[in-house]
Amino acid sequence: MTIQWYPGHMTSARKKAAETMATIDVVIEVVDARLPAASTNPMVHELRLHRQRACLKVLNKADLADPLATQLWIDHFNAQDGVRAVAVSCRKPGDVARLPALCQKLAPHRSDNTKPLRMMIMGIPNVGKSTLMNVLLKRKLAKVGDEPAVTKTQQTSQLDVRHTITDTPGLLWPKIEYPSDGLMLAASHAVGRNAMIDDEVAIFLAGVLLERYPALLVERYGLPPAGPGEGDAVAVIEGIARRRGLRMRGGEVDFQKAAKILLQDYRDGRLGRITLETPLTRRAMLDASLMVPAGAAVTESPVAETSM
Repeated sequence: MTIQWYPGHMTSARKKAAETMATIDVVIEVVDARLPAASTNPMVHELRLHRQRACLKVLNKADLADPLATQLWIDHFNAQDGVRAVAVSCRKPGDVARLPALCQKLAPHRSDNTKPLRMMIMGIPNVGKSTLMNVLLKRKLAKVGDEPAVTKTQQTSQLDVRHTITDTPGLLWPKIEYPSDGLMLAASHAVGRNAMIDDEVAIFLAGVLLERYPALLVERYGLPPAGPGEGDAVAVIEGIARRRGLRMRGGEVDFQKAAKILLQDYRDGRLGRITLETPLTRRAMLDASLMVPAGAAVTESPVAETSM
């Protein structure tokens, strides 16, 4: 399954972001701590490099992610030029309150009241940008919601005499190059419902969980234990349907309802702290993609792309 989602408003939002980039000092790029690379928009990277702007990479939803994997990603991003990485949860105002000071370190030339630090929040849809904005401002200014692409226009606000911040609409990119990235984005609710098939995304997610977090499936759903590399993703979802008594007319398990339960449990953090990719699995996926001849059919399973 190849997932692509680029609504028309994103084209104009990208153009506006490019214009605003010329007037700011630091980009606050918000990514999902559960899929930090897959949720990094390459267009943000291109725009800020063009304007030579520093980047504070904010791994949001860190309370839902595997803390060991998060630290690996922090180290990975901190090794990049012009980038400082930090893990936060917007549910913890103290985490968010640190961001202006971290941005200040990336733009030391904006260190007095005559030159306020100008920050710009960017990132993919539904990653928590507007929530972060509201926490920083300590009031509900930016519109938030559980659906991707709620924010459609830019909003600039004054934090204090030394800091201004601009919130931007969530941006994806015109073509998601790697199928596993699209599936991770869909599993994490960063794409519109019309761009995904729940059953297929849930099968992908179940495969990753079987490979990396099988104990969490046992704990949440009471499924039989399966070691890494064992079990079947489809059987996991069928098992959830049986354990929850989800049946259709005729007695067959309701696969679709069980798939939605698995996806929602993951999105809400009910399964536990899960990260879908690490720097190591990312490198393995990229290496594997280079080995596939151009135009050839890709036969690797999604689990193979994301396994350790």
